[in-house]
Amino acid sequence: MSKTNGSSPVSRAEHGVHTDPAALLELTEVASHERTEVGPDGAVAGYRADRTLRLGVELKRQLKRRRTQLMLGFVALLPFVLVIAFEIGQASPNRRSGGFVDLATASAPNFVVLALFVSGTFLLPMIVALFYGDTIASEASWSSLKYLLAMPVPRHRVLRQKAIVSGILSAAALILLPLVSLVVGVIFYGAGDAISPTGDAVSFGDSLVAMGLATIYIILQLAWVAGLAMLLSVATDAPLGAVGGAVIVAIVSQILDQITALEGLRDYLPTHFAFSWMDLISTDIDWTNMANGMLSAALYGTVFFLLAGRRFAKKDITS
Repeated sequence: MSKTNGSSPVSRAEHGVHTDPAALLELTEVASHERTEVGPDGAVAGYRADRTLRLGVELKRQLKRRRTQLMLGFVALLPFVLVIAFEIGQASPNRRSGGFVDLATASAPNFVVLALFVSGTFLLPMIVALFYGDTIASEASWSSLKYLLAMPVPRHRVLRQKAIVSGILSAAALILLPLVSLVVGVIFYGAGDAISPTGDAVSFGDSLVAMGLATIYIILQLAWVAGLAMLLSVATDAPLGAVGGAVIVAIVSQILDQITALEGLRDYLPTHFAFSWMDLISTDIDWTNMANGMLSAALYGTVFFLLAGRRFAKKDITS
């Protein structure tokens, strides 16, 4: 039997693998400086969870996504589309009477009211549902969620950071719409008084305050959509299902709200007070409906977010 055949496996391994001795020394030196101490919480000494997945990093990452850019671009373009529609169509001959659509060209504040009114049924809930419903489900669909948690980033921090960034983007889009609408309205229709369907005239300065309060109300009232979309996002790996599910619930709620036979039961629908901000376009403001809308949104949103956190904490992450 030859010496080769009689050599041990260790000898064959040594002769079959060519390793640079200098590289081995370098790796050994690096490994000797690795921190292997374990803290009281079981984590490697020096590890801090609050340094993982920082808001600035996640926000920049989401701003670079095409869906974010397209959504913000569409929101900024919508007021120009409305102006073109009014130019092509025939505006109301009496610009100081009629509904919100008839009064849209009376002044810039009225144009802002119209933009919020026509987009409140579908577009505004969809914006919030898109940013919240896509956030966790998209990571799962890309098979990057498990690597994000293995970095390691605590689950509650992943959910919190992504919810905060989604809230920032949603608020930015909801603020962008009335802001661009105001600028476009001043250019095309002038900075006049806001005229309500009841005939009340609100000065331009007061109408700006009203529009600001209306925007804040819309952002807070859509908290229930945010919570529901986040719940669906952690429950499925399909972003389209999470976003679409939240939008469908909003549409169904609006349909049920039109059924007068339900009477008082409609007050418990999450969309029943969605347009209560229109009470601000008046010289005598009634805050009752807006207060009820805020309470309803807070209750629904809190329940949905708590369920999302509980579901995500126990979910078996496989993708």
